Amino acid sequence: MGRGFSGGSSGCLAGWKLQGEPPSVTRAFSLRTQIPIPSVPTFQPSTPVPERLEAVQRYIRELQYNHTGTQFFEIKKSRPLTGLMDLAKEMTKEALPIKCLEAVILGICAGPTSYLTNSMPTLERFPISFKTYFSGNYFRHIVLGVNFGGRYGALGMSRREDLMYKPPAFRTLSELVLDYEAAYGRCWHVLKKVKLGQCVSHDPHSVEQIEWKHSVLDVEKLGREDFRKELERHARDMRLKIGKGTGPPSPTKDRKKDVSSPQRGQSSPHRRNSRSERRPSGEKKPSEPKAMPDLNGYQIRV
Repeated sequence: MGRGFSGGSSGCLAGWKLQGEPPSVTRAFSLRTQIPIPSVPTFQPSTPVPERLEAVQRYIRELQYNHTGTQFFEIKKSRPLTGLMDLAKEMTKEALPIKCLEAVILGICAGPTSYLTNSMPTLERFPISFKTYFSGNYFRHIVLGVNFGGRYGALGMSRREDLMYKPPAFRTLSELVLDYEAAYGRCWHVLKKVKLGQCVSHDPHSVEQIEWKHSVLDVEKLGREDFRKELERHARDMRLKIGKGTGPPSPTKDRKKDVSSPQRGQSSPHRRNSRSERRPSGEKKPSEPKAMPDLNGYQIRV
């Protein structure tokens, strides 16, 4: 039974007529309080990560899919992580039905006392978005990709069972994404694009924004082999970032311009000045009066 009156208002009133009683607001609220609200899972330190993921997905399922056509929570992807934490707490408090994006936010940072996957530092989380085509229309879906012990999986919410939870059992990121593509094929959807984000911080007070679209892959333009290669390239980029930037990110097709790495050809003003001041040995540099810098035209690089 869902948390609310199924069948809409007319179904609710019909139920009252069968019982021979008029609708009562007081009794309606009484019935509402009797409906159990899903509890946010909490974990012992010894609980294995795979079991925690199953508990998180079970909690997301218990909230149920939102079929009303009305979005109960306003989600701005540009909000910092700390702001999304507050939104997730509100979701767990209200316990209303959700859709795929709300499920991703909950999976990342839900809970008044326990931050679901955020309390698992050995688990990496990153968003995976899908764009599909069916019967003249485009559809979008998003899940929360996870990586634990070198194995990939996902958390999520969907009307279809095979488009949500995936246990962390896939050896590569491409295997995980291709499994979703096969699931789409079973309902006659054609996968058009896949958008992959970077790993999400585990700091609940972080003011960083989630990088939702680090790599944008056009399935048709890339072809099968290049599509697989780009998925694995993105997986390597995430590992490099986790390793505290041991190397520059690999170039990815359709990579967003505003998240590209700085060009290596650029050098700082200090290094340019040091090169220009190099002189042959034995030649003394003539002394020149030092001019005060013009602070009016100074700009801070960000």
